[in-house]
Amino acid sequence: MEKAATRPPSGAQWTIAADGHEAVIVEVGGGLRSYRHDGVDYVDGYGPDEICPGGAGQVLAPWPNRIRDGQYTFGERSLQLTLTEPDRNNAIHGLVNWVPWELVEQSADAVTVGYDLPPTPGYPWPLRLRSRFSVSADGLRIAYEATNLGGEAAPFGYSMHPYLQLPGVPVEELSLRVPGRIRTLLDSRLLPVGATAVAGTEYDFTEPRPIGDAVLDLAFGDLLRDADGGSSVTLAAPDGSAAVHVWADREFGWWQVFTGDTLTGERHRRSVAVEPMTCPADAFRSGKDVITLEPGTTWRGAWGVRPGV
Repeated sequence: MEKAATRPPSGAQWTIAADGHEAVIVEVGGGLRSYRHDGVDYVDGYGPDEICPGGAGQVLAPWPNRIRDGQYTFGERSLQLTLTEPDRNNAIHGLVNWVPWELVEQSADAVTVGYDLPPTPGYPWPLRLRSRFSVSADGLRIAYEATNLGGEAAPFGYSMHPYLQLPGVPVEELSLRVPGRIRTLLDSRLLPVGATAVAGTEYDFTEPRPIGDAVLDLAFGDLLRDADGGSSVTLAAPDGSAAVHVWADREFGWWQVFTGDTLTGERHRRSVAVEPMTCPADAFRSGKDVITLEPGTTWRGAWGVRPGV
């Protein structure tokens, strides 16, 4: 009997490269498996023989983070999602992070992948999702779009879940800047119960400072915007010799920062997840910054990773 070729757990692998930048995008989840510049890995990804750990590089749509009890209402409908975080009784990270995405277009320095999300009992709206990954002298850029293929308005939110690192610099020593003036207050199920200003507290990273022993798994909002309406999070070496910036355009009003404390084994507190989010956790219930996709309309947003001091 002829032995079948071994297929990577993350499916097909698409590599793009230009100007010393290289990224690998995968079929499963349409995610980002690795990103490096001049041989330095700025994304703490995973190997081709591994199942994606800790949500590394996954697309979180049509909602990011958690929905309490998986229950929400939209319009006249009361809906129930599958509880994908059963220990906390939550629906987490959307519906597309483990599905196979298709190759739409590919060149040496860019790849577009897509997935048509079918309607389901918990989310009865068909969406067409597209992610275009590209690399250039400016770093890695991800342009994302979601189109409502149905005849009714649909709720929508988006994020991605990359872990960032500066090789050789422990999380405790990294200098962190987050442009958020408020943070969410969480209950024991990591769901928001309110928000509070960060000024004068241990969670104020609006000016760069070391992470130290801070344990972070928080969403930051009320962003300090750049001139173009976007914002960015920066991780830097303590001596200023190296840095990595995660930027997002004006479509993103929240940043989730996670220091990896609940990860096990060698990934425990090894890198920092920096997630640009269009809405905070539980947004389908609260309505906070939920995007309403009207029939036939397309939402577009972009974010990226840029190494540099």
